Amino acid sequence: MTETMKAVDIRGGTGDASSLFINPETPKPIPTPQECLVRVRAFGLNRGDTMQRQGFYPPPPGVPKTLGLEFSGLIASVGGGENAGEMWKVGDEVFGLVYGGAYAEFVAVDKRMLMKKPPGLSWESCGGMCESWFTAVQALYLVGEFNPKLTRSVLWHAGASTVSICGIQLSVAAAQEDSSSASPKVFATTRQETKRDFCVSELGCTGAVNTLAYPDKGGWESEIVQLNGGQGIDLIIDFIGGPYFSSNLALAARDGKIINLGLMGGALTAEGEAVNISPIIMKRLRYEGSTLRSRDVEYQVRVKALFEEKVLPKILDGSFKNVISKVFEWENVVEAHKLMESNNTKGKIVCTISS
Repeated sequence: MTETMKAVDIRGGTGDASSLFINPETPKPIPTPQECLVRVRAFGLNRGDTMQRQGFYPPPPGVPKTLGLEFSGLIASVGGGENAGEMWKVGDEVFGLVYGGAYAEFVAVDKRMLMKKPPGLSWESCGGMCESWFTAVQALYLVGEFNPKLTRSVLWHAGASTVSICGIQLSVAAAQEDSSSASPKVFATTRQETKRDFCVSELGCTGAVNTLAYPDKGGWESEIVQLNGGQGIDLIIDFIGGPYFSSNLALAARDGKIINLGLMGGALTAEGEAVNISPIIMKRLRYEGSTLRSRDVEYQVRVKALFEEKVLPKILDGSFKNVISKVFEWENVVEAHKLMESNNTKGKIVCTISS
């Protein structure tokens, strides 16, 4: 008989937050020679989890149906094979990114994607760290090709979302390290005044706008251009999707890049809106979509290396904040998902497993 464990499951396969429950009869993963089995102490919640729960974001082939893309915990066993024990050993405290399965007592993780948990960081912080920072690093450097000497302005939509909180800090730090007289400016959009203020006062944005404060069409776009000295934006990173498509085209500078990472506002433009796509040609724009979960492990290892180079040292010295909004015991995962879907948080929601 297959050994079992507790894991978060979904009644009926898909559903709303209330369909989540802890299933004590979930098969326990068996690590391959390339994997370690990790006993999970904490896991972070992500928008991809809610999409998968609703049936819109199925896991890649061969990945467990259990939700969860990031974790912290202790190595319970090391997969066999040549030199199996040289990299990791039982009892090591680790954290990392996975394709799925982290809402569980145990998760199998590729050895190349594990990182040692720094002693000074909590299980909660490490358990809710990788997905957002990896996504921000990928969007800014690998897809957006950010270079502070060439990219003079960056805009992060949904500025108080976990990924944008990370991306804004990365952008601001790169701007501060640029010794030129015209270092890059960093902007954000939000839909709440408190979140707008947070982006400027806490994260260091050059400026931010609450898009709902501008009822006239084009109002908030004009405000960002004014904040940027009358210039368009070189790099726009968007999670909203259809509703901001026209605005992004209008905001982008010549030779600008627009990176779309999500569809929080839906896949369609505003009803009845005729979209003028001429800026794509006239401004020589590049519009590119990207995801992280669909990338192969070799690509994700590249992102991990960038995270270890550009992010982790600054988290350890306090320069970067890994913002945690609220921590739940995993028995309260329903409430945790409901809170995330309320859009009333700034930062990551994390669940802990105390057993």
